[in-house]
Amino acid sequence: MSRVKWADCFDPMGRVHGLPTFPWRFAPDGLATRRQLRALGLRPGGQDIAGQVLRPRRRRDPLTAYLYRVDRALPVRPMTPAKTAALERANAARRTCPSCRTDAGYVISTSLGMCVPCAYPTNSAPPDSV
Repeated sequence: MSRVKWADCFDPMGRVHGLPTFPWRFAPDGLATRRQLRALGLRPGGQDIAGQVLRPRRRRDPLTAYLYRVDRALPVRPMTPAKTAALERANAARRTCPSCRTDAGYVISTSLGMCVPCAYPTNSAPPDSV
């Protein structure tokens, strides 16, 4: 499915793609993507995919987003105290420098692998003047 045109993305009966398919931004009311459900405070809740939206791209396969029925979606599960504590510990581990073992106050870059002062130490002695 390499060369898909905008008109090929409109298949509301699902005869071509097997699922009801709509062009990007033209999904009918009552269907939403995972992100749209999350913005409403909902989750798919184990329901089957109700459709898809396709966004054609040049020289590549189209982008696909699956759609779920809003009326069958369930509310998002609340955050438990154990999950909150685990998330705080994980974020603290991402802020701790493995070299100096201090909290950097920010998430340490994976490309450096340590905090900025450890990665780029400054020389306390002034440079030699000629």
